[in-house]
Formats: sequence, C-alpha cells, structure tokens
Amino acid sequence: MKGRKPTGQPGKESRPLRCRRDRAWRIGVIADTHGLFDRAILRHFRGVDHILHAGDIGDRSVLVELEKIAPVTAVSGNVDGYERSGIEAETLIDLGGRKIAIKHILYEGGKLTREGRAFLDRERPDVCIFGHSHQPKAEWLGSTLLFNPGSAGPKRFRLPRGLGLLTIEAGTITPTHLRLPDSPES
Repeated sequence: MKGRKPTGQPGKESRPLRCRRDRAWRIGVIADTHGLFDRAILRHFRGVDHILHAGDIGDRSVLVELEKIAPVTAVSGNVDGYERSGIEAETLIDLGGRKIAIKHILYEGGKLTREGRAFLDRERPDVCIFGHSHQPKAEWLGSTLLFNPGSAGPKRFRLPRGLGLLTIEAGTITPTHLRLPDSPES
C-alpha cells in the first residue's frame, strides 16, 4: 500500500491490513476537522471497521480520538502543511477488496483539478475520498466513486457540517452522508 503510514506515528512503517471479502465493511469517512473532534462522531462511527480522514486534520489529537474508535488512515491537507505534518499528502488502501484513494484536494472552484485528474488516471481507484471544499459530494466519474463527506470541523461558510459512511458488501459500494448539527457536541 503506497504511502500508508499509521497516523499516530509519523515515519513508522505500517503492516498491511487484512481485508475480508466475505462480510460487509463499514468505513467512516471524515475530512476538514480543523482541530475539532465533535463527540457526535462517536455515535455515528460506532462499529465501523476503519476510518478514513481526507485531510485538514488541524491537530493530531483528532486522530488520537478517532483511533479509539477504529484503525485510521489519514492524509494531510493544506492546513496541515502536507509533508511538514509527517502524514502523506495522498495514499491508497485496500478495504473490503476495493482500492480506495485518499487525497485532500481533488476539486477546487467546483471543478476537478488537473492534479486530481492525473491522480485518478494514475491510480485508477474504485473510490477516491477527498475534502477541502467542505461540500458533501458523491458522484461517479467513470467507474470511480468520488466521495467528499463534507466538513466535520467548525461550521464555515453556509455549508452543512457532516461525515460519511461507505458500506462495501458483495462488491457494491454504498456512500452515505451524515449531517452533523451546526454546533458540535462537547
């Protein structure tokens, strides 16, 4: 798995994940926390097999809290300082027999970026998780599901706060957006 590092220990190599294909996988998807860990995440991600964080983490304590729920794979975002954070800017992971890519910026100004398109063409994932825009999105680009859970951080702009779930079962990928209240639970 190219570029994958455990989130809590920068620079330390990780073990490959064992992916069972004989059962449903529930994957929590989160992005743009900007240093906020909303306690509502505990309820929404209860029982997930894995959590994917698509960058703009803001504070490593967010990853520590997520790791109490399930294993976490995260990428850095522009707020995290990319390489300075010790967390890769993009990564690939296999979960439930599906190739999942994670990259913080895939869209800007409502359009797929040139770098985002090159990343998708190069990696050819089944799913690409991304953040940055704070706008929830689930759409297919050819055979790739593009999924942005929205922002789980402090409310910004006029966009809803949110999380996502991916369910992978019998070869089918089902994305779900989960709305968070405007004010985080303490």
